[in-house]
Amino acid sequence: MRHLWSFLAGLVVAPITWVLVTLGQDGSGRIVHRWVDLGTYSTPNLIEPAVYLGVAGILLGLLGTLRFSPLGPLVAGLLLVVPYLGLFVAPFTIRDQIPEGWKVLGSPLPLRQPVENGTLFLIGVLLLMAVFSRQRWRRWPGKPAVAAPPSPTDAPIENPRPLGDWPPSDLTDTDTAPLTLGYPDLTPTEPLPRRVGGESPWSAPPRTASRVDGSTESH
Repeated sequence: MRHLWSFLAGLVVAPITWVLVTLGQDGSGRIVHRWVDLGTYSTPNLIEPAVYLGVAGILLGLLGTLRFSPLGPLVAGLLLVVPYLGLFVAPFTIRDQIPEGWKVLGSPLPLRQPVENGTLFLIGVLLLMAVFSRQRWRRWPGKPAVAAPPSPTDAPIENPRPLGDWPPSDLTDTDTAPLTLGYPDLTPTEPLPRRVGGESPWSAPPRTASRVDGSTESH
């Protein structure tokens, strides 16, 4: 699918680049010649043709450098190179096949100019050279798969001693000693003090009952 989109991009970028380069070159040439004739200059006049040339350069740069597929630069390069190569075979026929007298936004569009001065041939060769990059024929590497952390149940259970050897013969005295809990000794070492009358200090306090008249009675 990426080759198809690159192929379509080459078909679209080639004629757009031809038009933008024509507008930029013709506009810059006419402005500079006017400056020479008038003996003065105004640099803001170059903004419009500079924008045309800048957009053409961005399109060519994206098509020639992005590693989507080599079909885009190949198609666009051939479309831009063939008109100039046709001048070696039938120059007048090729020149007559290029439309003349078109205008874009009121500006003349001499499409023959970039063919005759070799600008399209230069751009086409640059795009064709991008096809020979080995990296363009390779697919971008995907994201490496992240391995899931091992589950606790997947960990191997190690058996330090062979089965059937019980009790183990390599146990020491400390291994066979009985386990003792770390609780403090709760055995009282001294007798608890007793109250006068033989009552324990831990005995519950006397209960009181309330009468109907509001007085209390101890039990």
